[in-house]
Amino acid sequence: MGIALITGGSRGLGRALAAELLDQGWAVVIDARDAAALGDAESELGARRRGAAELVAIPGDVTDEAHRDALVAAVERLGGLDLLVNNASTLGATPMPELSEYPLEQLRSAYEVNVVAPLALVQAALPLLRRSSDPRIVNVSSDASVEAYEGWGGYGSSKAALDHLSAVLAVEEPGVRVWAVDPGDMATQMQQDAFPGEDVSDRPQPGEVVPRLVGLIEGQRPSGRYRAAEVVAGR
Repeated sequence: MGIALITGGSRGLGRALAAELLDQGWAVVIDARDAAALGDAESELGARRRGAAELVAIPGDVTDEAHRDALVAAVERLGGLDLLVNNASTLGATPMPELSEYPLEQLRSAYEVNVVAPLALVQAALPLLRRSSDPRIVNVSSDASVEAYEGWGGYGSSKAALDHLSAVLAVEEPGVRVWAVDPGDMATQMQQDAFPGEDVSDRPQPGEVVPRLVGLIEGQRPSGRYRAAEVVAGR
């Protein structure tokens, strides 16, 4: 097993992935902006620890340098870092506006959360990752990064930028496997926020996607961009 840092771990995909890794004996550090929601996740996930595995929950905003430093310090206290999952993200302006009307301040904020913060956390975590025998980075992307959906220009372009950062990072850090992963539609609060008034319960639950993500993390696939639907557990 190993030590993982997962941002946005209080709900959705981040929480489900943390639960699975804890079940397998990983030590996991999670964060979220909502301290109350993070506390609920910590209580539920703490019961899933196996053996010497530990869970650390740190409330805060990934756009804040001091918070990122606290996350890196936490994994260092646990012994290092084998897996960084940049999962925390924001839709940006909602309801989803067309680009002709997109509030530029909200666009800047979306890029700060979805692009700048993940890269900043990578920069801070790389010294620890380079010491791992099998260092891995998962940057959670979206099909909106490659498809032109009306109203999704802000979020989609930020995820496209994250995809490209992932690809370049993989070239510059050949000893680290770097994956941009599109998990597909899921029944999450973010999905509901993107489609207000619609019933999104027919989408897969995050827990249904996690085995494929774990298959990527534990498999031998090289750096690249993947759709979770393409990944078979253990390969």
